[in-house]
Amino acid sequence: MVCLAAPQLLLAVTLPLLGSPGATASQPDQSQAGGESGQPLNQERGAGESVPVAIYVQLDSPDETWLPVLSESLTLPTALPSSSPRTLTGLSLTTVCNVSRQGYISCTCRAGYQWDSSSCSRHRPCSCSDRHLPCSCLVFEHSKPGYCQLLPPGLPVSYLPAVPGNLSLSSGLQPLGSTLKLTLSFSQEISNLTWFLKSPESANILQPGAQVSLNFSQDQAVLTVTDMSQEWAGEYMSYFEAQGFLWELHQTVSVPLEASDVAQLLDQPSVTCTGSSGFQLSCCTPKTPLTYTASWSPGEDSQASLLHTPSSQCLVLAVPHCPATDTTYTCELQSQGLAPLRVPVFVTILRDGDVTCPEDSLVVAWNVTKAGHEAQAPCPVGKRGVVKRLCGPDGLWGAIDYSCTDTRLLNLFAKAKLLLAGRGKPAEKVPKILARMSRLVEEASSPSDLVSLLGTIEALAKVVATASVQLNRSALQDLLTTTDKVLDMDISSLWTPAQDKEPSASSDLLLALETLARSLCPPDQPFTFNLTNVQLDSQLYTPSLSPDYRVSLPPVQVQIPQHSLAPHVPNGTNVRITSLLLQKLGQLLPPNYGQELGDALYVTSGQILSISIMAGSQAINQVKVIMNFGDINGSAHCVFWDYRLFQGNGGWSEEGCQVASAQPPPRCICQHLTAFSILMSQCSVPQAPALGLLSQVGLGASIAALLVCLAVYRLVWRVVVRNKVAYFRHASLVNMALCLLAADTCFLGSLLFRPETHSPLCLATAFLSHFLYLATFFWMLAQALVLAHQLLFVFHQLSKHQVLPIMVILGYLCPLGFAGLTLGLYLPRGQYLREGECWLDGKGGALYTFVGPVLVVVGVNGLVLAMAVLKLLRPSLSEGPPAEKRQALLGVAKALLILTPIFGLTWGLGLATLLEEVSIVPHYIFTILNAFQGVFILLFGCLMDKKVREALRKRFCGTQAPSSAISLATNETQVLDHSRGGSEDSR
Repeated sequence: MVCLAAPQLLLAVTLPLLGSPGATASQPDQSQAGGESGQPLNQERGAGESVPVAIYVQLDSPDETWLPVLSESLTLPTALPSSSPRTLTGLSLTTVCNVSRQGYISCTCRAGYQWDSSSCSRHRPCSCSDRHLPCSCLVFEHSKPGYCQLLPPGLPVSYLPAVPGNLSLSSGLQPLGSTLKLTLSFSQEISNLTWFLKSPESANILQPGAQVSLNFSQDQAVLTVTDMSQEWAGEYMSYFEAQGFLWELHQTVSVPLEASDVAQLLDQPSVTCTGSSGFQLSCCTPKTPLTYTASWSPGEDSQASLLHTPSSQCLVLAVPHCPATDTTYTCELQSQGLAPLRVPVFVTILRDGDVTCPEDSLVVAWNVTKAGHEAQAPCPVGKRGVVKRLCGPDGLWGAIDYSCTDTRLLNLFAKAKLLLAGRGKPAEKVPKILARMSRLVEEASSPSDLVSLLGTIEALAKVVATASVQLNRSALQDLLTTTDKVLDMDISSLWTPAQDKEPSASSDLLLALETLARSLCPPDQPFTFNLTNVQLDSQLYTPSLSPDYRVSLPPVQVQIPQHSLAPHVPNGTNVRITSLLLQKLGQLLPPNYGQELGDALYVTSGQILSISIMAGSQAINQVKVIMNFGDINGSAHCVFWDYRLFQGNGGWSEEGCQVASAQPPPRCICQHLTAFSILMSQCSVPQAPALGLLSQVGLGASIAALLVCLAVYRLVWRVVVRNKVAYFRHASLVNMALCLLAADTCFLGSLLFRPETHSPLCLATAFLSHFLYLATFFWMLAQALVLAHQLLFVFHQLSKHQVLPIMVILGYLCPLGFAGLTLGLYLPRGQYLREGECWLDGKGGALYTFVGPVLVVVGVNGLVLAMAVLKLLRPSLSEGPPAEKRQALLGVAKALLILTPIFGLTWGLGLATLLEEVSIVPHYIFTILNAFQGVFILLFGCLMDKKVREALRKRFCGTQAPSSAISLATNETQVLDHSRGGSEDSR
């Protein structure tokens, strides 16, 4: 310390106590003394004994000649018994003060003296590095500083207390990966206990963290550090307050080196011995409290020399002659009491005739390397790691594996990890690391650099969450600036390789940003921040006094209804609402989809919206949030990122979210707060205007055709149902037409009026459409079963009173049961309705309760058709005349060949469109067949029937058809009735 003025010397004087027990020494004026007065006199001691009494005595010395003299305590002649009871018998120098140019006085305690805890709390230390240490130097802002107190252990008198504590540990040498336990035992009450770890690089306070835990009981305190490594070697110090003073106890802990701590030149160097006399190998270790001796083997005819650097020491092996073959050299490190540490280096010897890869200067300098070996090169200056490149068997260089990381980014990552482990003050360290990171982010040029950046952000987020750190405006700006630049980094060259190393990197980044964004200090709100890839809005909101919360982060609009948030917050209480919009991050998240989204492929707009609501330190999560993500092409799915999915790697989920309106732009409504986005299905129906128009026109034509069909049957019913089989067949067709007419009307109404998804009207439309379309198929199944019965049991006639109720049950009750079961099973799960449409959801499984029965019906009809063909090709003499039998089978085949393609092919293509991901052709074919089903029924099921056409001709034209003109369906019944001797109607 430079002396700018004459030093002021503060002395402690010793007075004999010769008088009565009631004698006292004079105390200094407290206005002059910066500290407490000296130790009190023991009133019970006898006369003639000396006790220390701290008296404020200031000596202004013109130079420092007095310092050596007063460094030792001066003993003056013993006072005579007749002398005054307050005779000065000794002097001790306690304090040396110097005055700065600014007028401040810095006072340092001499050996054996210290400032008491009261003085330490009122004055600042001379050095910021001593802020947490027992103060030995203080700065006074007035001209009369205090004096240092004599420490209790400093005087060999029995009535003064000993050091009130003992710091112990089982062993000063801790094995790698072990758990360190330091125990501070104390005999008196202590307070303000603080633990420090002092290493060659720095001194850090120790606080509870991922590796550090602190326990305090009545008579001892325990510091525990898990997973010991070189980072945790050093001097452990405990500081505490007792008896009015700050005390320091310390223990030194050493940790053995591990292989990763040893730096060698290369792992697998290639050495060219042609024209070379030899080569060198180096083995470097960091400087540690442990003493290591190093040796190389084999070391014959070689010379090893020790090279010292400021932070390490290296053993260099000079090999004068190349070995005959490839050789493994081993650097062996030995320390007393430890197992030897061996680090191998495999040396490849290149000789004439070997296939090699030549020297190259791509990225780094590559030496000649033997074919089939991997060459290694050190990273450029300022980076740490190794660059690898394989030399192929044909002597051609392979791709470069560049694993170098900027040392400054690595150091930041290491500091963040140590902070998370429990070293350092989070409130002080986190803002400093964020500020440093915002300046270094542009230096990131490799996937390893990006991994270090992402790891630093993730570690800081965990620190903020566990230590409840609040960031100021500047720190949050540094974080968001870094995030903006990280999201701008190239995907193919940086993000993709980084995610190969860390698959959950983007998901962890999202979680970290959510955590850090909501840690803004309340006094720094409101706060807005806008960059290309990052937008943030944080503000205070009072639900009971304000309208709905609204915020615009273009192109996203957010609304939280006041009535949704108010029940969670007491009246008049402010909450902090933070909205963070991240561009491009959605494209970086892995394509993981929850069970309700199925296995289809989706694309995302890239926008991730994160909203957090904090009421004090309490997070509010269950509120309704309405979002508009702007113009979206394709079928929209409102989703959030669920960190619990896929073994913690995260995935998209629709749980608790829905599309409020299918009209563009779609609105999303979610019942919870997290990271939201919107997905577009790649396998949904393409948003082509022609498809929508074609569907509406086709349904309109189908409805008109079905009305015509029902009108025709009303006119010709008595003519076409003169026998029972014809009656069953045409009754099935009429019911099919009725069901399809009602279903098409519901479906067309949902397309035209577009009720909101999940509204009661939309739900009823989907249920009725499901039931009525299924009923259409079950009536077709009933018709097929009747025809199959007549085909197999030729001589067994059916009764209308028996068959008709069965057909009604099969045609209406069965599909009603399927529709009701589907509603009860999938509606509570939120998987009943397709997003944006009033129809069954194809991703959750509801649609398959329709497709499954349809395919079964089509399959049964196919079997009946196959049976008819077999009967036709193999006529039996016992079943009636071959010609008549053939006509009956042709009637059955004709009915099935008409109905099966109309319905089966249509919904078969509908299933194909769910699986189709590229072509639009199946969507057009399905739309045409589905929309024009009513037209097909009118043409092929009604008008192509000869009996129907004859009846219409007779009714409108007044002509009588020839008696020989008989429809196949009617002839079919006549043949079957004739074989039994006449029909029931003939009788």
